[in-house]
Amino acid sequence: MNVMGDKATLFETGRFVQPSGEEPTRDEAAEAAEEARHRLQAEAGDVESMSVLGAMLLRRGDLDGAEPRLRAATAAGDRAAANNLGVLLHQRGYPDEAAGWWRIAAVAGSAAAAHALGRHHRERGDEPAAEYWLRQSAEQGHALGAYALADLLEHRGDAEAGQWMRAAAERGHREAAYRLARALDRRAAEGETGQENGVGTETPAGAATGTPDGDEAEQWYRQAAARGHRRAALHLGAILERRGELKEAGRWYLTSAKDGEPRAACALGFLLRDAGDAESAAVWWLRAAQDGDGNAANALGALHAERGETQTAERWYRAAMDAGDDNGAYNLGLLCAEQGRIAQAEQWYRRAAYAGHREAANALAILLLQGGDTSGAEPWFSKAAEAGSVDAAFNLGILYAGRGEDRIALRCYEQAAAAGHTEAALQVGIARLREGDEAAAERHLRCAAGGGSAEAAYRLAAVLDARRPPVPEHELGESSLNVKTECEEWYERAAAQGHRRAQVRVGMLAAARGDVVEAARWYRTAAEAGSRNGAFNLGLLLAREGSEPEAAVWWERAADAGHGRAALRLALVYARRGELAEGQRWADRAVALGPAEVAERAGRLRDALREELSA
Repeated sequence: MNVMGDKATLFETGRFVQPSGEEPTRDEAAEAAEEARHRLQAEAGDVESMSVLGAMLLRRGDLDGAEPRLRAATAAGDRAAANNLGVLLHQRGYPDEAAGWWRIAAVAGSAAAAHALGRHHRERGDEPAAEYWLRQSAEQGHALGAYALADLLEHRGDAEAGQWMRAAAERGHREAAYRLARALDRRAAEGETGQENGVGTETPAGAATGTPDGDEAEQWYRQAAARGHRRAALHLGAILERRGELKEAGRWYLTSAKDGEPRAACALGFLLRDAGDAESAAVWWLRAAQDGDGNAANALGALHAERGETQTAERWYRAAMDAGDDNGAYNLGLLCAEQGRIAQAEQWYRRAAYAGHREAANALAILLLQGGDTSGAEPWFSKAAEAGSVDAAFNLGILYAGRGEDRIALRCYEQAAAAGHTEAALQVGIARLREGDEAAAERHLRCAAGGGSAEAAYRLAAVLDARRPPVPEHELGESSLNVKTECEEWYERAAAQGHRRAQVRVGMLAAARGDVVEAARWYRTAAEAGSRNGAFNLGLLLAREGSEPEAAVWWERAADAGHGRAALRLALVYARRGELAEGQRWADRAVALGPAEVAERAGRLRDALREELSA
């Protein structure tokens, strides 16, 4: 048979040849003129024109007009016509006859026909024949053939799949580029090595960029997205968003969302919300939610809940549940709890918790604990903690600590602390201090203090402070301590967060440096927040600066709060003023408040005042 070249080709049906790139748009008048020219040449017996004309009619859907042209060209030995005749017959519902023509074209060297024939055999379960013909197509450089071969091999778990997926991607196949990116993405995330031999199922968007595999994955996402692959555009947007390139991320989300990807519409909504445009965010969330995206429905529910539109919020949370998103039930529970509808909140929390929602399990346990059902709360805390809820592990620790089961509580705190829970790290640090393990205590206190715990910062400062050489507790005037130490920096961090004991300690350290103004500022801050030590020290500072009447005001506040030394100072002030009865009253108070040394001095002063009064 006289075989002619593949001059006549069709586009994107998965059955016939597809050149790299997208089909160019053509001027209708020019196409009509070309068709007329080929028609004239075909009637004159030109085989190539018969084949091209048949392809043009087939593309247009004119099967009756295309078939005689293609049969005539095929009979004259045109392999492209044989391939397209197979396509036509397949569309008419004659797959076996189509396969016969594809075989003729494939044997004659048509890569497109070999691909179509391989697909035909795979659909019938004949994988050996399918692999043979797909390999023939792929080895001739056919992108669709390489992709179909990769898909077949991947389904079998053959390591060679990655090689052909890459070949198809390099030849411009957008789905191959996307699946190659996904394989590289997972490998980068898992830290695996070896060939990219799997394409697997969908996982959260984004590659572990900064690694060779992650960077290459991003490149393939870009290529697939540029060719119109909406999921590739979604993943590319996620990568860019995590990297902080929000403007470009938004462009890719928008491209994907316009192509109908609801997850991209949802992600675009979150970008817009974070940028302060809640109204535009709601538009995209609505679009995504209407397409069945549960996350978007939850976001709409939260938006309406913030506005106080609880009925609308509840409707969207229910829509999220209908979409299979368990967060909808959890959010309904939160909404009911905020409204005081405890029974309904428990119902929704249970629904989400039974579906495996760990935060719902934790919330349910808290609800039960608040209602006094400790035994009912414990298993839900345990279930949530086992599922990875850090808050549940911490709450379980509190539960055990309340029962006096300190060792079990500590294990729970350690689990939560290892996951970065600030308060849990504080509790572990305190426990290690009690055990005398200062190194472990410091490590956990540093974690908690770094996480923002004022108490941890204070306790860490105290640990570091205890290692310094002893200095006078409260000495005004010249001092060699001119540079702030690390412990003082931690005291100041805790003080700035409102920790009263830290504020007093910062004041004492400032006074030791001779910085009376700074000391007074911190003492006053602590005193006004209710610290009796702050009030006492502020009184000392004012008295030494010559403001004894104001000092007495602060000592009285401290003494009323139970500070024995402040009561003794007041007794001395009133004794010096000659107000002996008032002095005796405060001396009595100092004796009662203590500590022992103060009580002893106050007792002697009281006895002296009593003698003076009775004289």
